[in-house]
Amino acid sequence: MAYLLDTHTFLWWITDDQRLSQPVREIIRAPENEVYFSVGSAWEIAIKAQLGRMEFSGDPVEGISHQITANGFSVLPIGVDHALQVFRLPLLHRDPFDRILVAQSQRHQLPLLTADPLIAQYDVPVIW
Repeated sequence: MAYLLDTHTFLWWITDDQRLSQPVREIIRAPENEVYFSVGSAWEIAIKAQLGRMEFSGDPVEGISHQITANGFSVLPIGVDHALQVFRLPLLHRDPFDRILVAQSQRHQLPLLTADPLIAQYDVPVIW
């Protein structure tokens, strides 16, 4: 099955953070699953690290790229269809990065691996 990582899920996975749920750990570990990392998450990490709102050990550019490859994650680009899908979303969540992930989840029918309760209010499957 295929899944989409929320940004915090990706970060918690690569740092082995205890906040990551056991079901999500098992999904990411399972070799039969395809796990997607959104370009939106890369953009979010880059912006927040540059602004000092997110700590990242080392260079995020090299570190994120390395982690995507090392973990066998597939990269999900942001397409025009994703950006326009955001228009159809109710304003439950004002974070543009989370909204693009919801749009991608909807367009590709990918369950989102997230602990964010606001995302769970959208019409997307959420696993935590």
